Amino acid sequence: MKGVKMLAWWLVIVGALNWLLVGLGGLLGGTSWNVVNMIFGSMPILESLVYVLVGLSGVWLLWDKLAGSKK
Repeated sequence: MKGVKMLAWWLVIVGALNWLLVGLGGLLGGTSWNVVNMIFGSMPILESLVYVLVGLSGVWLLWDKLAGSKK
C-alpha cells in the first residue's frame, strides 16, 4: 500500500501544479496553461483518464487521512 499512497501523492501534486498553471494563465493573459491538455489534448480519453486518476488520488489520500492511517 505504500507504493499506492506515494503514487497518489505524486498525482495530487501534479494535479495541484496543473491547476496553479491554469489559474495563472487565466489571470495573466487568458491563455490556457493546462499542461495535461497540452500533452494529451489530441487524445481526449487519455486526458480524461489523467483527470480521473488525479481525482481518485485525492479521494484516496483524504480517505487515508480521515481513516487515521499512521503510515
